[in-house]
Amino acid sequence: MSPGVLILVAVLGIALLLFLVIGLRLQAFVSLLIASFFVALAGGIPLNEITGVIQTGMGNTLGFIAIVVGLGTMFGEMLRVSGGAEQLARTLVAKFGEDRAQWALGLTGFLVAIPVFFDVGLIILIPLIYGLAERTKKSLLYYAIPLAAGLAIAHSYIPPTPGPVAVASLLGADLGWVILFGIIAGIPAMIIGGVLFGKYIGGQIHLTVPEYMKIEQERDEGAEDAVMAKQAAIEPPSFGLLVTLIAVPLVLILLNTISGILLPEGNVVRNLLGFIGHPFVALIVAALLSFYFLGTQRGMTSSEIQRIATKSLEPVGLIILVTGAGGVLGRVLVESGVGEALAGAMATFNLPIIVLAFLLATAVRVSQGSATVSMVTAAGLVAPILQTGTYSAPLVGLVTIAIASGATVLSHVNDSGFWLVSRYLGMSESNTLKSWTVMETLIGLTGFIVVLIISFFV
Repeated sequence: MSPGVLILVAVLGIALLLFLVIGLRLQAFVSLLIASFFVALAGGIPLNEITGVIQTGMGNTLGFIAIVVGLGTMFGEMLRVSGGAEQLARTLVAKFGEDRAQWALGLTGFLVAIPVFFDVGLIILIPLIYGLAERTKKSLLYYAIPLAAGLAIAHSYIPPTPGPVAVASLLGADLGWVILFGIIAGIPAMIIGGVLFGKYIGGQIHLTVPEYMKIEQERDEGAEDAVMAKQAAIEPPSFGLLVTLIAVPLVLILLNTISGILLPEGNVVRNLLGFIGHPFVALIVAALLSFYFLGTQRGMTSSEIQRIATKSLEPVGLIILVTGAGGVLGRVLVESGVGEALAGAMATFNLPIIVLAFLLATAVRVSQGSATVSMVTAAGLVAPILQTGTYSAPLVGLVTIAIASGATVLSHVNDSGFWLVSRYLGMSESNTLKSWTVMETLIGLTGFIVVLIISFFV
């Protein structure tokens, strides 16, 4: 089959995926599988081999991501239930002072969203935004935009959140490089899209705490479960402990990456760091530490900790399955030869892999809204290209962040995050487009520009 026909098959496969998700409102997991079957059939994979290819694609992907996302989610839930996320925010605001609260909130969002999902982090920390805005009489956006930027950046750029873990798994990226480049790209993105834009838009649109949110807060205060109520009655976890717990898995993974560069193969230290710095081991350590320091030492019983850990896994099942289906699509693209065809087309147009990755993720993001689906779909298309060339580990890490950046920009009415922020800040659709959408675009573009510049030197 000619390269042109294979590329047409890939285009039609993505068009089918978008039609199923947007037009028919079919669940993303099912849509990805149907699109994979279509590409397999149209791409010439023999009928008796298609199911085996799909099984391999799903198994290879879930073998990594299910463990990493599951452990990371347990850690994040312990942070939430213990009151650790709110304690991080209050401590940072107190240390920075109200005059520099924007910087504190951006950093808070950045730290909290590493183990905690974006929407959970926003819901936990929004009362702090309300309190600051009422006390200073500034617009809610002045404080909310930096917080939302920090949350969105870490959620898209820093493992073990599902998005970057999914892309890294599909591309075969080293999580150490992803963490390093995610931090390097994320900090300027937070400053530009969060702090600086927050100051500007806060002066343009003045928002006060919505009345319906005041009523809802009062109702929710009496609805806390027994464990959270017990945690609220005792001294919150210390700031130093919380930062240490978040840093432990990141540092272990980074040490693994660094040792692989600096030390020769077979070196005892390299082997040790390679083991404890593997994401599986690093996150098991983080989860166990959180069970003890945020659970046992704070009076939780073993059954309470077990219940929290189990409950934390409920919302991640769909994320894991969608990612697995993205792995299926990627595998089908490889087996059908579409990956080689795309690589050839990219060489013809002399388009850098980082630019292609960003544009693909952006196109899917604008079309269907979900950042996770956009990242998975783009990674499925890019992975076969990477397999046809000799790309260094740092460059694959940069491609991962480029996809995350493309899947962040231009959030609008087809994105659940758009409506979540709109509801909690009491904004009209117009004002949400002027604030949230612009912020998401700024952080995505900034992150992409940073990794594009770095790519010239690796």
